[in-house]
Amino acid sequence: MRGLARFCVAHRRRVVLAWIAVAVLVTVASHAVGPNYVTVYSLPGTQSQIAHDLLTKDFKAQSGDADSIVFHVSRGTIDSPAVRAAITPLLARASTLPHVAGVVSPYSAQGAAQVSRNRATAFATVNYNEPAAQLPTKTGAPLLADVKAVHVPGLQVAAGGQVVEAAEGFSIGPATEIGVIAALFILLITFGSLAAAGMPLITAGLGLITGVALIGLATRVTNMSNVAPDLALMIGLGVGIDYSLFIVTRFRENYAASGDVEGSVMEAMDTSGRAILLAGATVVIALLGMFATGVAFMYGLAIAAVIAVLLVLVGSLTLLPALLSRFGPRLVRQRGAGAHRLGRRRAPATGVDGAGNALTASRRPSWRRWSKTVKAHPWPLAITSLALMIALLVPVLAMRLDSSDAGNDSASTSSRHAFDLLAQGFGPGFNGPLLLVAELPHSNDTALPLLRALVSSTPGVVAVTQPRIAPAGTVAVIEAYPDSAPQAVKTTNLVNHLRDDVLPAFDRRTGLTVLVGGFTAGSIDFSHVLSDKLPLFFGIVILLSALLLLLIFRSIVIPIQAAIMNVLTIGAALGVTVAVFQDGVGASLLGVQKGPIEAWIPVLMFAVVFGLSMDYEVFLISRVREKWILRRDASAAVGDGLALTGRVITAAAAIMVCVFLSFTLGDERTLKEFGFGLAVAVFLDALVVRCMMLPAVLELIGPLTWRLPRWLDALLPHFNIEGTTARALPDLDGVAPNETPAPATTPAQV
Repeated sequence: MRGLARFCVAHRRRVVLAWIAVAVLVTVASHAVGPNYVTVYSLPGTQSQIAHDLLTKDFKAQSGDADSIVFHVSRGTIDSPAVRAAITPLLARASTLPHVAGVVSPYSAQGAAQVSRNRATAFATVNYNEPAAQLPTKTGAPLLADVKAVHVPGLQVAAGGQVVEAAEGFSIGPATEIGVIAALFILLITFGSLAAAGMPLITAGLGLITGVALIGLATRVTNMSNVAPDLALMIGLGVGIDYSLFIVTRFRENYAASGDVEGSVMEAMDTSGRAILLAGATVVIALLGMFATGVAFMYGLAIAAVIAVLLVLVGSLTLLPALLSRFGPRLVRQRGAGAHRLGRRRAPATGVDGAGNALTASRRPSWRRWSKTVKAHPWPLAITSLALMIALLVPVLAMRLDSSDAGNDSASTSSRHAFDLLAQGFGPGFNGPLLLVAELPHSNDTALPLLRALVSSTPGVVAVTQPRIAPAGTVAVIEAYPDSAPQAVKTTNLVNHLRDDVLPAFDRRTGLTVLVGGFTAGSIDFSHVLSDKLPLFFGIVILLSALLLLLIFRSIVIPIQAAIMNVLTIGAALGVTVAVFQDGVGASLLGVQKGPIEAWIPVLMFAVVFGLSMDYEVFLISRVREKWILRRDASAAVGDGLALTGRVITAAAAIMVCVFLSFTLGDERTLKEFGFGLAVAVFLDALVVRCMMLPAVLELIGPLTWRLPRWLDALLPHFNIEGTTARALPDLDGVAPNETPAPATTPAQV
């Protein structure tokens, strides 16, 4: 690490110019090529996937998703000449649009079920030749434009569905701007210096500009959802500022004590640089663990997030030391009555605070007082913090994973308007029809009337369309409309009832196999597949991260403690998210309605929160171990580690909470959900876990924290996380840290 830092300092101008050049070139290339976002929900082995594959093979016109053009008259009926004169040309134009396989008009015999009983509301079905996820993002834009061009007094027209939703897109609002402003404000409070506050923002910003451009280029070689860059931006901005903040803090601490810029940069990179390298590795491991889910949709999110994290990490390890070597003296503000001008050696101080500001004897940090409180009352603090986390975790037991429907879209969107019109005119279930796909052996369709009658009589089904048969006569499609919204528990139960009871009995009776597919059933399958893969995913991430911590810190206690506390953090954050978004507690404050938790949210939250929790874990434990190596006093090491890192950890957490919460200002429910969950997780992890539970537990465990069996110690390779200086200096008893201490000083190994 020192060699890399020395190179960056010696060639600081070239390093800075290289970063700027790479950012510009990659951004220009990304804009020239243009991103190609494609969402892939491939779910091999599920009924919805089998049904889709069958339709793609034998009935292409019915293999894609379907949108709806909904129209409603406030007076009269949809049969009036004025309404027909507006709607008929609209449907004719829609049938000629790219990727449209056909349009079923409510004025046709096939679309008789698409008119409400009072004939005040009707809808046309626009069938596409591909699933919405595989179509270009703006496929639905011409349809939206045609719908908005209809102006007839008393007539409301709206288009809805997956293709239209993709074309409308979403807005994250002023999330990025507010996040950056909040970060700058907190950094100013923490450091009291504009230069020190701006350094993490510059480093993270340049890394993110390059990362987002690379993500755009990556969409040309792999499939990524259009939400991927926003998620990557959210994650990258948070961790990027964190990493830079940790290094700047250590630099200020060293410079306040020595006044040597280059030496302070080297020491900061040799200590905090090693810590953030380990922290970044755990984030990447957690994100790449999403490949264990076997769900293609998660791959693109993982790749985008890893690109963002790696770029801001590399920026912190290369660009930041170059900037510090040039502007370092401007970053330290001396405190106290006898402080001299910046850059000068001053009268001996009693120490430095958590942000690296020099302290006089009359100004002791509050975190030192808190560390003494933890040492004095470890049991009450450990029990209280544990009870709080468990209480917040309880709602997770009732968590329901599913995709939210268009009823959660912004009220200003066409998709939400269409959803409401359909719900009012027909019922909420008409927003999510179920596709019944039957393979007809020997072109035998005599069982179809029986199938239609059977499904029609099933509780929870309010309407069933006439069968549509493929030109070759080998496949038939029937649409069944539930009486509940796509995201409702009742709809999920209906799909399961059809698959498990109704259709298998029909198969045994007639020999005709019928599959339940379509977007709504596919969403249910997606949630089920992810739910089944969660234990494997969790296990892989926890195991790999624990092994990494074991290798780095040479302790059995630390990996076990980190795994348990990180799981507590994630569980509590998910519990609060369930209470707000699923149960509706305070949901109106965020502008959302009650609904299920998106199936991919727990997966991505686990990956990101586990990685972010490791940031604080590594930063705190590395300082504790550093003090343990120097003094061999476990209690003093915990106190010093907390006193030296408490302020910077809480400052970093405050920045990340602001960044993540800023994403709740947009109009996309999933981003609100994800941003809120991450904000809660960071808040709880920094304040409750790292500053209360962890030091209290380590205080109770004492020297046992650093015990390691001799046989295991001999097997493990040696990694230096404390830095060269800490390894080289003798401890207070005159024993070099890399020597075996006397039995009276260090507990015997087991």
